[in-house]
Amino acid sequence: MTTMAAVDLGAQSGRVALGALDGERLSVSEVHRFPNVPVQVRGTLYWDPLRLFDEIQAGLSAAATSGDVASVGVDSWGVDYGLLDADGRLIQNPVHHRDRRTDGVMDALFAEVPAREIYERTGIQLMPINTLVQLYAAARADERPLEIAQTLLLIPDLFHFWLSGVATSEYTNASTTQCLDPRAQAWATELLERLGLPSRVLPELVRPATPLGPLLPEAAERTRLRRAVVVVPATHDTASAVAAVPFRQRGSAYISAGTWSLVGMELDAPLITDESFAANLTNEGGMDGTVRLLKNVNGLWLVNECQRAWAEEGTALGFDELVRLAEAAPRLVSLLDPDEATLMQRGSMPERIRQSCVQAGEPAPDSPGAVVRCIVESLALKYRYTIELLADVTGTTPAELHIVGGGSRNALLCQCTADATGLQVLAGPEEATVVGNLLGQAIALGELGSLEEARAVVRVSFEPRIFEPRGHAEWDAAYARFCGLLRGMDATEREVAVP
Repeated sequence: MTTMAAVDLGAQSGRVALGALDGERLSVSEVHRFPNVPVQVRGTLYWDPLRLFDEIQAGLSAAATSGDVASVGVDSWGVDYGLLDADGRLIQNPVHHRDRRTDGVMDALFAEVPAREIYERTGIQLMPINTLVQLYAAARADERPLEIAQTLLLIPDLFHFWLSGVATSEYTNASTTQCLDPRAQAWATELLERLGLPSRVLPELVRPATPLGPLLPEAAERTRLRRAVVVVPATHDTASAVAAVPFRQRGSAYISAGTWSLVGMELDAPLITDESFAANLTNEGGMDGTVRLLKNVNGLWLVNECQRAWAEEGTALGFDELVRLAEAAPRLVSLLDPDEATLMQRGSMPERIRQSCVQAGEPAPDSPGAVVRCIVESLALKYRYTIELLADVTGTTPAELHIVGGGSRNALLCQCTADATGLQVLAGPEEATVVGNLLGQAIALGELGSLEEARAVVRVSFEPRIFEPRGHAEWDAAYARFCGLLRGMDATEREVAVP
């Protein structure tokens, strides 16, 4: 039996989980969960990595009570980064990708290097949250931290550095930055230098399932994991989640559903064409050299933001309670584009949703259940729209659809997605990101030989819930209405505005 510890950091919370692999089956147990709350200071939204690192070490210390832990690995969201000085010290807290500093920056960026050329070099969906755009915004503002930085580390790489003392950039997360050439599988230094950005700060690239070495003495002492090695899994949370998708048929689609919804297909090589550019699809790295051709769609963060707003008004509603209220609400009454720019920032989300519906000529949802129903059904329809884009660009019609991550336990979302797409939905594993993180560690330790072996373990270890499509004619009519709503917006504004 091999025991490993996975640190999974999401935009709302983090957790430390233990995985036990007996050669055929993997069992997972959570040992520590903690909030991940951004901090607004003088108009800038930051992450709080020191607090997160303290929680990570507390979670690893809790994991140590379970016995001998062989390895530790961290995954997180992409694009955000920390800057280190020549002594390896963090210069400032990482800026949150939802901060407003990138507002309007993409137009200036494209004036220097056309959007199509950037896409040709990087294969990445054009979004203001991309690391390239964040760096360009920082350079335009003459931000001192960027000028004096010696090393840029993405979020999981920062924590691996603090745990092991080794500064690297793991490939799957690096591929989200729009600073990487997926064909050459190297940093796109020529593009960065053309934009006046310092390519010198980018560290060595390493592949997922790479051991970095033992814990630093201080980390080993704090966590009591004195024999564990630090292993780089697929550090982008979606890359780990997709590694845990128990595909039964080649060419199937997947949705990693959580704060964000990542809708995609797995390919053997990047697909960078005029058609993929027009569809604004992204090519991100995966395990075993695979490519995740996908599109970012807003996700259950919309529900989380509504929940937060209602709580501030004095109405505390649990997530499961909100889903029950949505299930009881009338179907397909109010629709909106979940990727509308006004829905991407924090604050007053229920009112923003009502306004978006009114502006689209849709009835304004008038209760929490109706608001959540609007979000879920609109997400399901946007999933269909995105899957059709993927099918058109790849020439492959998915036979089935896997939903993994936290959204896979939301039966309403899964059923609405089956209904909207007309595809059988296989839901689970819910803890796909943690599972994929652990599988990457197991490969690094020599316990598993390949991605296919890892997925065989998933199929044995986790039974999916199956949702069959129903009421397709009703959903076809809603989809026609939804597409009309999308056509009513300027396509370029709609797609580029997605964070």
